[in-house]
Amino acid sequence: MDPFLLLAIGMVVVIGGIVWLKTHAFIALLAAALVVAVLTPPGHIERVALSEGASPTAAAARAAEPIGSKVAGLFGKSCTQLGLLIAMASIVGVSLLASGGAERIVLAALKVFGESRAPLVFGVCGFVLGIPIFFDTVFLLLIPLARAMAARTGRDYLRYVMCIAAGTTMTHSLVPPTPGPLFAAQALKVDLGLMIVGGLVFGAITTAAGLLYAWWANRRWPTPLPGTEAGKELSSAVRPVESLPPLGLALLPIVLPIVLIGGLTISQAVAKGTPLARVMAQVGQPNVALALAATVALGTLIWTLRGNRKAAKDQVQAALADAGTIILVTAAGGIFGGVLQETGVGLRIRDLAEVYRIGVLPLAFFVTALVRVAQGSATVAMVTSVGILGGVVAAGDLGYHPLYVALAIGCGSKLVPWMNDSGFWVVGRMSGFSEVQTLRSFSVMLAIMGCVGFVVILIAARLFPLV
Repeated sequence: MDPFLLLAIGMVVVIGGIVWLKTHAFIALLAAALVVAVLTPPGHIERVALSEGASPTAAAARAAEPIGSKVAGLFGKSCTQLGLLIAMASIVGVSLLASGGAERIVLAALKVFGESRAPLVFGVCGFVLGIPIFFDTVFLLLIPLARAMAARTGRDYLRYVMCIAAGTTMTHSLVPPTPGPLFAAQALKVDLGLMIVGGLVFGAITTAAGLLYAWWANRRWPTPLPGTEAGKELSSAVRPVESLPPLGLALLPIVLPIVLIGGLTISQAVAKGTPLARVMAQVGQPNVALALAATVALGTLIWTLRGNRKAAKDQVQAALADAGTIILVTAAGGIFGGVLQETGVGLRIRDLAEVYRIGVLPLAFFVTALVRVAQGSATVAMVTSVGILGGVVAAGDLGYHPLYVALAIGCGSKLVPWMNDSGFWVVGRMSGFSEVQTLRSFSVMLAIMGCVGFVVILIAARLFPLV
């Protein structure tokens, strides 16, 4: 059976399960993986194994491996790589919200930069908070502040909302430890520190494009604040300032893992073999760095709760429950990607790219965009695209670092949120926008940001290949 037909069957199962049957993404991805695994001829698996350098004996053994063992192995591999990171990141995010640390960061930024620069503040705060906290949660945290600010100023409500979304959505798809970029970095063998740095740099560029579009859209379609009278004070949207943790303590769980993981990458490059490099090899390991950040965040939460460990325990349990769902979905994506690679679809894409001179970066971007539009989830789109293109990247000879492929996949996942995307409804409903208003603001802005990011990635891969 042709690898492209196997890919099409798998995509139909995923998209049909999520969009039409309304099943959970974990069930849809797992079902697709099992269907593709059953239909893949052993000869395809042998050819892929041989192309990866396996001996004929090892290739034949891999082709004869029972499907159950294969699926279990891929599941275990994904959980080993990502499970602890996602769990720790979830604890950091929930602790920041429950302790008031996230609110402290936003209010401090507004105090420093002033209300006149509130759109920039919302964009930057969304960008920073989107690193450890998922998109929907950050948006729900900041939208009351945007509503209160609009009530106070009597203008720019649309711009405030769009700036929050612009900052948050790019770190969601470009900067680990959020699941999509974390999975892409691990699967494409991109150093996590390099992925964080690259995600921050390109995320800042794309966010700037989103902020510009927010400014233009706000002038083109002035949107009043729904159902609120002017004059409402900003402080009414948040808890008392005196109950919030200090700014340094609020920022520490975000800054600490970035510094440690980035420090590991830098020390290995410029100080390899030194005592500093040996220390960073321990504390800069991603699992350790995120665990330290979670410890600080949890300690801050207990302190703000005045030692109420029962309340802190409840918050952690809720965080781990959410993390468990995310780990399952991400691991199922890893299974689906693994069986797709064994169909030989990566080899076929590589051959076609050579014949028709199609670059891997355009393929990564447009394949991810297609999956995103079809089924709605940016994370599912990213893990699916990694599964399709992982074999092409593993074959080497790209001419540039795989980092650019991971970033192109992240940018492709921004196109185009519409009615099948939960984030579309969160933004629309919480902002009080109609479907048309949400499409022309939020959806168009994300599409512009993704395209701008892709163009910049193409230029950067040409000028700075990093190989």
